[in-house]
Amino acid sequence: MLVQRACDEGMRVILGLVIGASGGFFGGLVGLGGGVVMIPLMTAVAKLTQHQAHGTSLMAIVFTAVVGSLTYYMHGTLDWGAAVMLAASAIVTARFGALYAHSLPEKKLKKAFGFFLVVTSALLLAKSVLPASSHQPVFWVRLTVFLATGAATGFLSGMMGVGGGTVMIPPMVILAGMPQHLAQGTSLLAMVPVSITGALTHYKLGNVQTDLAPGLVIGAVVGGYLGGTTAHLLPELYLKLIFAAVLVWIAVQYIRR
Repeated sequence: MLVQRACDEGMRVILGLVIGASGGFFGGLVGLGGGVVMIPLMTAVAKLTQHQAHGTSLMAIVFTAVVGSLTYYMHGTLDWGAAVMLAASAIVTARFGALYAHSLPEKKLKKAFGFFLVVTSALLLAKSVLPASSHQPVFWVRLTVFLATGAATGFLSGMMGVGGGTVMIPPMVILAGMPQHLAQGTSLLAMVPVSITGALTHYKLGNVQTDLAPGLVIGAVVGGYLGGTTAHLLPELYLKLIFAAVLVWIAVQYIRR
C-alpha cells in the first residue's frame, strides 16, 4: 500500500510538471500567464473540477510572478510605486473573486471561463498594437487608473485563477502612459501579493490540489523561461494569431458545455 501510494504521488507530481511546463512555455511564448493553458489541461488531463483547477493554477502563478518580476527587475523595467497602487486594491478584490468563483455551479464557472478566454484572445492580439504615449498624466489620474485597474484585475484573477497581466497592461499603457515593457514588469510584481491572496482563499475553500502543486510550480517556471527564450526566435504576430485561435476554440468548447 505504501509503495502504491508513493507511486501515485510521484505520478501526480510528474503530471503537474508536464501541465506546468506546458502552461509556462506557451504563456511565455506569447506573453500570457500560464493559467489560460494550465486550467484546461488540469480539467481534461488531471481530472480536476473547474473550481480546483482555478485554485491550483493561482498557486502556481504566485511563483511564476515572482520569477518573472525578478527578471524584469534585473532589466530595470519595474515601477515599484505603480505596483503598490495596483496591488492595494487588487488584494481586496482577489479574495471576493475567489469566493464568487466558489459560489458558482461548475457549469456556470466553465462558461464564464470560456467567455474570459475569448476576451483574453482579443486582448492578446490588441496588446501588440497598443498606442504608445510619452504623455505622463498627473499623479491623481495615475492613482485612479492604477486603483481601478487593480480592483478589476484582482477580482478576475481570483475568480478565473489566472494572472492579471492581460487585463492590467492595456490601461497602464494607454491611460497611464507607461512603456510596454515597464507595464509588463510592473503588472507581474503587482500580481505576487494578489495571487497569494487569491490562492490562500481558494486553499481555505478546498480548491487547491497540493499533490499537483510542486510539479506545477517547477514546470511553470522552467516552461516560462523556455517559452520566453523561444519567443525571440519566432515571428510574434503569427504566434499570437495561432494561439488566439486555439484559445477561441477552447473557449467555444467551454461555452457549449
